[in-house]
Amino acid sequence: MAKILLVEDNELNRDMLSRRLTRRGYTVVVAEDGEQGLDLVRSERPDLVLMDMSLPGIDGWEATRRLRADPDIAGVRVIALTAHAMAGDRERALEAGCDDYDTKPVEMDRLLLKITTLLGETS
Repeated sequence: MAKILLVEDNELNRDMLSRRLTRRGYTVVVAEDGEQGLDLVRSERPDLVLMDMSLPGIDGWEATRRLRADPDIAGVRVIALTAHAMAGDRERALEAGCDDYDTKPVEMDRLLLKITTLLGETS
């Protein structure tokens, strides 16, 4: 199964998502902020990143732009996650380099469909 990097500053969200993804067979690596997330993309080489957009320090918008600017890691798939869904946020996430966008609270079936689609997995 694929390796997913979850970049999320909220401990409850990190715990819930990582447990649910692990139960579905994914290897999950977690980061608490954008800088740690970028470091782990480089060292862990995940297949996909779930990027919270509201992070301390380097936020998810900037972390995604930096990821896309680095040729060594630019090909990693990224799904933006945000609790502050505003008009235009999806477009903003795609402009920052995200491959897809989802809102929090996470609806697991919807998120899993996006993950499997981006990874080319069949259910």
